Amino acid sequence: MILSRLYADARIAAEVTMRQSHNTQTQFVTIDPEIMSGAPVFTGTRVPVQTLFDYLMDGCSLSEFLDNFPTVSHDAALKVLAYAAQRAVNGKVAA
Repeated sequence: MILSRLYADARIAAEVTMRQSHNTQTQFVTIDPEIMSGAPVFTGTRVPVQTLFDYLMDGCSLSEFLDNFPTVSHDAALKVLAYAAQRAVNGKVAA
């Protein structure tokens, strides 16, 4: 449940950012209306960040996710999870 709430919070932040610039890229996540209809994806891939959270919510390990999506780097997945954890610790999770 917390993972889905964290993703919802990240998605809201992404939508606000998109309204401001139409295209956003960090080192690990890209949001571009031309890629996967604007869903946040791991940079350089077409793998939605939501897929990582879906795997974890289904009880899969990070290794299983990375085995199934070899275009996503271990570092990128860890950075996304660290960001989500930081948001949770700071109490910035969507209700």
